Parts: sequence; C-alpha cells; structure tokens
Amino acid sequence: MNYIRNFCIIAHIDHGKSTLADRLLEYTKTVSEKKRNQLLDDMDLERERGITIKSHAVQMEYKYKNKIYILNLIDTPGHVDFSYEVSRSIAACEGALLVVDCTKSVQAQTISNLSLALKNNLFIIPVLNKIDLFDALPEDVMKEIMELVECKMEDIIPVSAKNGLGIENILNEIVTRIPAPKGNQNAPLQAIIFDSLYNPFRGIEALFRIKNGCIRKGQKLRFMSTGKVYSAYEVGTLKLKRISKNQINTGDVGYVVSGIKNTSEVKVGDTITDAENPAIEAIQKFEEFKPMVFASIYPVNSDQYEELRSSIEKLQLNDAALSFTPESSPALGFGFHCGFLGFLHMEIVKDRLKREYNISVILTIPNVSYIIYMKNNRKVLINSPSDFPEMEKLKKVEEPYVLVSIITKEIYIGNVMSLCIEKRGTMIGHHNYLTSKRVKIMFEMPLSEIVFDFYDKLKTISNGYASFDYNFIGYRNSDLRKITVLINHEKIENLSLLVHKTKVLFLSRKICQELSILIPKHQFSIPIQVSVSGKIIARETIKALRKNVTDKCYGGDVSRKRKLLEKQKKGKKKMRQIGKVEIPSSTFITFLKVKN
Repeated sequence: MNYIRNFCIIAHIDHGKSTLADRLLEYTKTVSEKKRNQLLDDMDLERERGITIKSHAVQMEYKYKNKIYILNLIDTPGHVDFSYEVSRSIAACEGALLVVDCTKSVQAQTISNLSLALKNNLFIIPVLNKIDLFDALPEDVMKEIMELVECKMEDIIPVSAKNGLGIENILNEIVTRIPAPKGNQNAPLQAIIFDSLYNPFRGIEALFRIKNGCIRKGQKLRFMSTGKVYSAYEVGTLKLKRISKNQINTGDVGYVVSGIKNTSEVKVGDTITDAENPAIEAIQKFEEFKPMVFASIYPVNSDQYEELRSSIEKLQLNDAALSFTPESSPALGFGFHCGFLGFLHMEIVKDRLKREYNISVILTIPNVSYIIYMKNNRKVLINSPSDFPEMEKLKKVEEPYVLVSIITKEIYIGNVMSLCIEKRGTMIGHHNYLTSKRVKIMFEMPLSEIVFDFYDKLKTISNGYASFDYNFIGYRNSDLRKITVLINHEKIENLSLLVHKTKVLFLSRKICQELSILIPKHQFSIPIQVSVSGKIIARETIKALRKNVTDKCYGGDVSRKRKLLEKQKKGKKKMRQIGKVEIPSSTFITFLKVKN
C-alpha cells in the first residue's frame, strides 16, 4: 500500500484534463508517444465534442528514487451535467490534480469540483496549464488559485500539457504529497464498485476500489446490496488494456468479471465482500444525485421497444445517473419516461443509443419535476405535464430552484444580469476578484429556465468569457399554467408544457406559429390550438392541399362549378372528422427549440 497512489484530475471543461492525462501516460511509458490524443476518451462522441463524458480509470507505474510506485489515475468530466461522475471518482481517491487554464482563469465548475474534493478530504495539487500560450496570465491566475486553495505560490505547478513541460514535476508531487491509501490487508474484504460496463461476451465488468482485504481469482464474492454470490472468474488492473492478475490487494483499483448477465444485480456504490468470511457492514454508498430533467424516449420503429429497454438498462450500468420507467402514448406508442442530470446529459444518452445500439428514438419536450398540493391536502410529485391536474383542484404548485454561480469579465455584467432577470432570476450576491477584472455573480433561478438554452445564450452574450455552475436548493411556490396543444381538436399530451403565467400568451402564440410550419399539409385543413384551463388562447390553421376540381369545366352554366365545389367542401369536412393527422417524428425533436 505504501507504493500506491490513487488520484483524479478535476477541472472546468476544456482546461486540458485529457491532454494532461495523455502526457502522464506517455511519460510513464504506459503508452508509446506515437499513440493518438485523447487516449482515455474512447467514445466517438467525446472526441467529436471535445469533452469528457465518462470517468476513465487507468494504472501507471512510475520509478522514483529507485522505487516503483503504482499510480491509479481517474480522468473526470468537466461539464456540470456530469458532476455525478466526478463525485464517484473522487470517492475512490486520496488526492486530486486541480487543473486551471491560465488563459481562462478559475471557472465556476472548477470551484464546484474543488469543493467536492475538499469535502472528501482529498489532498489538492494545483496545476497551472497552458503556460506557453501568448495570451497566458500566469501571475494573475496563480493569485486566484492561491486565494481559492489557500496555498503558497511555490505549491502551484506550471505546465504545458500539450508540449509536455512540467510533467515530471507533477509525477514527483503525486508520489511525495498524495498520501498512500489506508486499510487492513488481513481484514474481511470490502471493495466499493465505482463504475461498471457491459461486455456482450464476458457479461458485466465491475470496477472497484479495495478498502480492506484482497480479491483473488476464483474467490467466491458476495454483492452486499443484493446478497448474490458469484465466482471471480477474472480479476485484474485497469491499464489501457485489461491486465489479468491472480490477486488485487488493499488500496488498489481493479476490475472483476463474474459472468453476471442481469444488469440489475450490479449497482454502482455497492460493496463486494468475501462470501465465506464476509465484512460486517458495507462501505458508505456514494451520495445519490437525483435527476433534474425529465423527458420521454420512444423508438422510431415501435418493434424495437424491447431492444430499447435492454439498451437503456446497459447504458444505466455505465451511467448510474440515468433513471427510467415504462410509459405509453396514444401518438407515439410504448416508450420510457427518463430522468437526466441536465439537457446535455439527455442529448448524450440519445446519441449513445443511436451509435452504440443502433436505435433511433424520439425525445419529447424535457421537463423538470414539480410538487403539487391538492385542495384535499394531498402532496404529489409530478415529472410530466400530462400528469398536471386541473387548476380548480390545486392549492399550490412548487417548482425546483437552483443557486446559479456565474463567473465573467466585468464588461459583461450588464448582459449577464439581463439574461438572468429574463429567466426569472433573483440576484443574491456577487464577489469581485481583486487579482483580475472578473466577477462572480450568484442568482437564484427556477431550474426549468436554465435546462434548455441558458448556457448557449450565456456564452453568446459574453463572447465565451463566462462560465456557470448550479446547485439544487429546494422547491418554491410558483404560479404555473399548463399549456395543452390540440391538433385537429385532439389533445397531444406529449407537446404539453408547464410555464409561468407571465409567459403563457407569448409562448402559446409562438407554439402555434411553429407547429403550423413543422406539420405538413394534409388533404383537409388542420386547426392548431393552444388551451389553458380549457380556454383556447391561440390558434393557427394549416390550409388544406387543394385540387382544382373545376379545371375540367370548359364553359357551361356556373351552377355546374358550384356543384363541384360544394361536393369538394363536403368531402373536406368529412375528411377532417375522420382523417388522422400524421405528425412526423422530427416535429417532436424540432419542437424542443420552441420553448427557447
């Protein structure tokens, strides 16, 4: 144990975490220098978007003063929507590299991840990245880091991850300053599962960190949350390729293959122990993150419903923040109501279903959860506007609020404040950084106002010089209305929305205008209406595709033309009564932008 170091890399998005991980792997000769960049980001989505979506664990060996040290690195995501991945990684480590881009300074998510690491008593090594760039401000950013971490200037390691400057200093600091893991090799086995993934040939691979005892190949293991017992067919360490070993000892990180096929039997945060000599109690589980955004997922091809269920279960293994329950819709058939940590998380799940499992899906409009109080004093939590009762039955409605922290340059304060006020935000404080012309502003805002386009608009109005982070602070009273969309006089619950009363009229008109463009013309006219509490407040009509039935009339009495037009009119009326409006699946996807 004295020669094991478990650490993670935490930072804001695009501050160089993955690049630094590449250089560490190259310097320790875990990989050759000819390998491609973003070694740990093995998803196509991660490479295309330039972000880390999943935490990635890898083991390195480093020689320091003629002794070989085992370094277990976990590269974590930087986006706010994947903070659950960061929290699990932090729980498996004793130290963290806090990476700050010296061209962008300390950002909101940097502070959030640092707070999480300090809460778990991790030793922090501050790293100043990109010092070789012409617009770098190393002295100013160092002062910000010193103010944030309460360290000395000589404790901060200046590096250039791209060019490999300062990498040796980082490795030396990891060995000398991050404490070795603690535990008892002779005690009953206790290992916590911090991640898992599904292999179609080997079953479920559980990634673990051992607190006490050891895991041996062929050992009988008990999963404490389910009580199931399995044999460890294979155990090993997490290098870029799985390295099989006979035994993994206390303090180390590894994987185990037990031939488990049922995804419900392996849970992130579960404790593995020895079946014959079990531990008395389980390791404390990770703090659970509740879904903040809800949307329904339906297969484009209804025959793929069971395949979609299986695929979501496998995704949930690798993404413990995803939750789902079955549901059905008259318009879209059978699907699942899913909970996500944010809008980006939802988009990533949709893309992964398409790329990894070849299933095209329809996403309904995302919503947050609300608490409603009925007049009979019953309290109900709803995750979908379709479950919202009539207003006359309600006593009050509460919606989730978040504390938003925004860091930006002073010249953009006016733009940022205007955006937050437009989103029903209330300013509660600000903090000026003395070492730079930047300010931190804090607002309390409804979650429903930031899950769609808030981040994009914030980047636009600040020319990219703003970052934000948010934390859930509770539910508060709100005057909400349910907007119901009727197409050809038929309610489409999948297009329902809950909005604040001040935005009802504007949004209703916008919805009607957008849908009149999105829905193709039919042989009959289609009325598009929006109702609130049973009252129609906006309407548009899609004109019918018309055929000139009088085209064959060459002269003759005008009554002949009238007769043909009257016959056509009756046919259109009958068609409108019995005809079915075909809504393309793309309408539901494009409709997401309407609320913005």
